[in-house]
Amino acid sequence: MSTNTKLPGCGFHHIAIRAFDFDKSLAFYTEAFGFRVKIGWGEKPDRAVMLDTGDGNYLEIFEGKTTEGHKPEGAVIHFALRVKSCDQAMDVARAAGAVVTMEPKNVDIPSYPSGPTPVRIAFVKGPDGEHIEFFENALT
Repeated sequence: MSTNTKLPGCGFHHIAIRAFDFDKSLAFYTEAFGFRVKIGWGEKPDRAVMLDTGDGNYLEIFEGKTTEGHKPEGAVIHFALRVKSCDQAMDVARAAGAVVTMEPKNVDIPSYPSGPTPVRIAFVKGPDGEHIEFFENALT
């Protein structure tokens, strides 16, 4: 239960990483840590999965694209905050001076095994340039 009064219901939804060996990373997190695939989408070389860590939080893995071994942004892509309203979260972030990189929008993730997953998302940059996603959907 969230006690946050500025963004009611807020908590971490997921951390997104880029895996330069997608199959190895997927096997590591599912076999070694016991995470399970909640939804997945795309085809090689553009695959992604949302792994349930077991407590209502997720690890999102995007298949990495690299040229000549260079990892352009490292492994961590962004972190996502679970919110009841992307629009309200955006208002709060904007008022605090966050740089908006994507206004709230509805997206249907073309996912398996359950079919399209409707979400509402938005992105801002924090004070040090960190990418923050607001994620509106139970996904549970």
